[in-house]
Amino acid sequence: GHVQLLPPQNVTLLSKDFALILTWAPGEGSPPDVTYTVRYESQDRLDKWMKVPHCKNIPRSFCNLTCALSSFFVKVRARVKAVWGRSQSPWVKSQFKDYYSDVELAPPVLTLNVSKNSIRVSASFPLPKCVENLTWKYDLNLWEAGSEDKKKYEGYFRKDTVTINTTALRGNYCFSARALYESISLKYSEFSQPVCVQLNHKG
Repeated sequence: GHVQLLPPQNVTLLSKDFALILTWAPGEGSPPDVTYTVRYESQDRLDKWMKVPHCKNIPRSFCNLTCALSSFFVKVRARVKAVWGRSQSPWVKSQFKDYYSDVELAPPVLTLNVSKNSIRVSASFPLPKCVENLTWKYDLNLWEAGSEDKKKYEGYFRKDTVTINTTALRGNYCFSARALYESISLKYSEFSQPVCVQLNHKG
């Protein structure tokens, strides 16, 4: 009694929030307890499918490949098959993607440290551990709430803190930042949701 296990559908390698993720949908009529196994190959070693230990016999329908990759500068593709008992579906391949040039950036998260005459702003990124040392940067905008006039602070490295003298600022001021990355061209994230603070000096 061998069940014909249909292969996963819509197999897609996508780049989201600094990560490279393989996603798929269960094949038609898949049993509820079906599991999946993922492998990947890189363009410099075609037909050498590498195992992804954390995506072997998994119940979920996605696999984060970022930290399994041997290089961030070579195009890769992945494949997935369904496994159920002793039945296995055929493998289904994704398209090729390149982490370095296809990576999609998430907006940074801003932390504001307000003191008497200054504000220190730092940006943290939701990065996978393995790409921490790539050179991520961010741009910061500062403006008075309701005004279109933005002061720009550009090209800060991820770990940098921007210190802004606030002695001359009175009122409600907003901050927003975007991540950027220099690959073949400059890539940007969306700007983060504004964070606003009241700055007013009695005196």
